[in-house]
Amino acid sequence: MVGDTAITAWSPGIPGISEVFHAHFRRHAYPVHTHTVWTLLILDDGVLQYDLDRHEHGTLRSQVVLLPPHIPHNGRTAAPQGFRKRVLYLPEDALDADLIGPATDHPTMLDPLLWNRLGSLHDTLTTPGEEFEAQSRFALIVERLGKHLRRDMRPTPPRPDRGLADDLRDLLDSRVVEGLPLEEAARLLHADPTHLIRAFTRRFSLPPHQYLTGRRVEVARRLLLAGYPAAAVAGEAGFYDQSHLTRHFKRMLGVSPARFAGRR
Repeated sequence: MVGDTAITAWSPGIPGISEVFHAHFRRHAYPVHTHTVWTLLILDDGVLQYDLDRHEHGTLRSQVVLLPPHIPHNGRTAAPQGFRKRVLYLPEDALDADLIGPATDHPTMLDPLLWNRLGSLHDTLTTPGEEFEAQSRFALIVERLGKHLRRDMRPTPPRPDRGLADDLRDLLDSRVVEGLPLEEAARLLHADPTHLIRAFTRRFSLPPHQYLTGRRVEVARRLLLAGYPAAAVAGEAGFYDQSHLTRHFKRMLGVSPARFAGRR
């Protein structure tokens, strides 16, 4: 551990698991952000508090947390010793899209069997040559998550018509690396720039520039785990230079890109 943060991150090469992330944070606070992946985590120590879709939650060591893609959330320590967590990031299609709503409503699960299965899977993922065992354990975990979330599913209300905010998010997603000026976005969407900003912030609980930065950090961490040198990642992920990347990456993950890339 250096200072207040220790992390290990890697891509395990297991279908359905994009990234494994182990971290010990003493004082780190995640800003509001979204992911394009599912976040499945357990705590080994401490207490984690977080807001998901404007609702406050907390989790303890005995609980499993599943955060759905595209839903804004943050996170912060809630105990003097901070928290130690083990996380799996799962591609959006690893779980059915109709489970995003239930996971938003009930992200925390008290299920000792599921917790133990996740702990065993993490242990397996750290052992080279045990890919088949990891795949088998992961399949049982996905099945149990689906049962949890479908158990209390309510009829899905009609989705509201797409609005300006959704159109802007699509634009930003299509231009994550190259970006686009606000005036161009307003022209393409036939909207006043300030109205565009307010509509997006109201819909997604974070301003469009912060959403775009979070997407670029996601791109950067994928490149780092794929073996790109930290010095080359900034431009590939849409940041102005390495110091620009480092500032936002450290704010999001508590460590620099070089430390993130060099932990495994």
